Amino acid sequence: MSNWSKSLDDNNDASLASAGKYIRILERLFVFTFILTGNWGAIGFLLAAKSVFRFGDLRESKDRKLTEYILIGTLLSFGIAAATAMLVIELQ
Repeated sequence: MSNWSKSLDDNNDASLASAGKYIRILERLFVFTFILTGNWGAIGFLLAAKSVFRFGDLRESKDRKLTEYILIGTLLSFGIAAATAMLVIELQ
């Protein structure tokens, strides 16, 4: 976190180093945990929140391929986490 807090003072639009990797890990962990605890509504909230944050970026870019890439990645990430959680539930 300290490395990221230093870069917050920069006035450029560059992404934080490795932030995407941590976001993917956290979203999969959240989906996995929400399924194990039966909080299906929280998954919908997480998906909606991610969509709201991404909407501005995608609208400004006007790049259909980027939009499709992000949508496929999000659905694949959520699907892998959901399938893994359901497998864990089934094996218990």
